[in-house]
Amino acid sequence: MPRTILMSSLVFLFSLLVSGCVTVLETVKKADQPIPTELVASMRSKGMTSADPVLIRLFKEESELEVWKRDKSGRYALLKTFPICRWSGQLGPKTREGDRQAPEGFYQVIPAGLNPNSNYYLSFNIGYPNKLERALGYTGSAIMVHGACSSSGCYALTDRGMAEIYPLLREAVTAGQKSIQVQIFPFRMSVAKMLEHEGNPNSQFWKNLKVGYDSFELSRKPPLVGSCGGRYVFASATGTELPNNPLGDCPGGASKSIFEVAANGSLDGERSPQINGNPQAPGAHAYSDGSMNPYFRRILEQKGAAKLAEMTSLTNVPVSRPQAALFEPHLAAPMTD
Repeated sequence: MPRTILMSSLVFLFSLLVSGCVTVLETVKKADQPIPTELVASMRSKGMTSADPVLIRLFKEESELEVWKRDKSGRYALLKTFPICRWSGQLGPKTREGDRQAPEGFYQVIPAGLNPNSNYYLSFNIGYPNKLERALGYTGSAIMVHGACSSSGCYALTDRGMAEIYPLLREAVTAGQKSIQVQIFPFRMSVAKMLEHEGNPNSQFWKNLKVGYDSFELSRKPPLVGSCGGRYVFASATGTELPNNPLGDCPGGASKSIFEVAANGSLDGERSPQINGNPQAPGAHAYSDGSMNPYFRRILEQKGAAKLAEMTSLTNVPVSRPQAALFEPHLAAPMTD
């Protein structure tokens, strides 16, 4: 890692010490490990190099993280899908510090957000709250994707998972990628899933996210992201001018210049999202406290939390709230007057 990037990362770390996700007690040697040979071979077979830009997508309900890289065609292709060991909260956005809620939305990882000294092996800061969320008054800090199997608003990928993901990001920013887009969704946003969650008070927010989801699905290029009227707006081409006044009126005719796709079952993104809804309302899938990928849940059920901690962390970081992680999501009971 170049000295300038390393130094900026260390300065960034000191501002995050209070988060619980960060410490400066470990060495940075693990952050310098090369990309695993299996991933190098996979990149080569898909027409990618370590220097090509990276994009990340996360899905709460499926508890999966996808790493995409740009290939020689100029489009992005899926490199690998990683199981998420632990995320916390409910489906829906994060709105305040301390709510244990893992966020949803569109974010940018800057080079200084790569954290070689995490309490949880390695990590990167997704950049929550973003500009739209700050304008809406949302609070929180140091929201990471990190190792181990413990979450209080972060996404835990295990130490082994981060050992694969971190060098991919490091090499991309070293090669000149100024920021890495991170897209976080409540679930894979098929029409069937959208209809399944239609009763959720976050459904309008999710319809807004789906416009960006569909943009990437169709173009295989990161959408440009702006905001106006309390919602995200998206464009598919670099020549498109996007509004960037989160609470201001959307300019007249803006929808024609925004990538409001109608194909692939995209639902209308014209309405402002209502993202302060009660996640326990009718039609909402409720979690005891977040979830984990079924692979890890089976280990937790069969071998216990101590064994799962041993398997997911080199320093045996305990699994956070293991009993809550065992509960499958359920449909909340309808509210009554």
